[in-house]
Amino acid sequence: MKLKNLKIKSYLNYILIAAATVFFLVLSLTGNLKTSTAYLLEEMAIKIMLAVSLSLVVGFLGELSLGHAGFMCVGAYLGGKVAAMLVGPLGNSFLTLVIALVVGGICAGVCGFLIGLPALRLRGDYLAITTLAFGEIVRTIFQNTSAETFGGPIGLPTPRFNDKYFYVICFILVLVTLFVIQNLIRSKHGRAIKAIRDNEIAARATGINVTRYKLLGFIMSAVFAGLAGVLYSYTKFNVSSQIFDYNYSIEILVIVVLGGMGSINGSIISAIAITFLNRELANVLTGDLAILKDLVYALILIVIVIYKNAPALKGFREKYNFKALTAKLTKKKAAAASAEKEEG
Repeated sequence: MKLKNLKIKSYLNYILIAAATVFFLVLSLTGNLKTSTAYLLEEMAIKIMLAVSLSLVVGFLGELSLGHAGFMCVGAYLGGKVAAMLVGPLGNSFLTLVIALVVGGICAGVCGFLIGLPALRLRGDYLAITTLAFGEIVRTIFQNTSAETFGGPIGLPTPRFNDKYFYVICFILVLVTLFVIQNLIRSKHGRAIKAIRDNEIAARATGINVTRYKLLGFIMSAVFAGLAGVLYSYTKFNVSSQIFDYNYSIEILVIVVLGGMGSINGSIISAIAITFLNRELANVLTGDLAILKDLVYALILIVIVIYKNAPALKGFREKYNFKALTAKLTKKKAAAASAEKEEG
């Protein structure tokens, strides 16, 4: 019985995401899904991919990366450029999208390898500065290209997929992302990655190839960020490098931290909540007040850090965390079930 419950728990996020996708697809087919809702679903799917992929590096590998928007930028520009070039001979077809995804993912993965190399020697603040610099360098390069290559400051024109059903493709890629990363974390390779996070020296002493697993983490994280970038390019008619600044990387990091370090399900829930909050704040904070949105993220991050590290809140954290509350509910249900048996 416990094994069966464990299997259901392991695949619960797949089931919920697939069910939600089918539900919204039915609404779309019956003409009851608003265009604005479809756009919001696309953005949620992209944010989930970004959060889950960054969680692999930050949450499971234990490395602080602030250049995730840079990998997304590489995927958006290179994948978007390939898509724009193939629209003529192949049309705005599913094949064009697949080729763009492959190119964007591979190019981002190569960048992940290049960033993973200094990660072998750098840790903490130094690695964060390196990844942050990478993101800014990538963004600046694309911003200063010519109009004929990648659009320069104006941005790169990209094809827009059918907005009524594109969110379905986005959520299918979310399921692929979850399948790859969750199976990696649950395998012996995932245990090695977590061992490096807990104690790199001890992991090295036990024979774990630290170099290999650090590079693996950065490459896989970058690949899925690149795929998310290609999807992003397909949700817009124009890709601008201004979107992929360090604020975007910090936003993704906030999602991961808010969801819980090393928690994939937490990253999913947090990505959905932050994306919805973004839309609501964009409607409320207009004009000069738009800058307050970044202040909200800073406050969220400060509150989370204080809550998780303040010694005075240790008792509160132990008493009211999710696991403790779940255990209490389980005990209450078990007690009620046993009481019913005794009465019967």
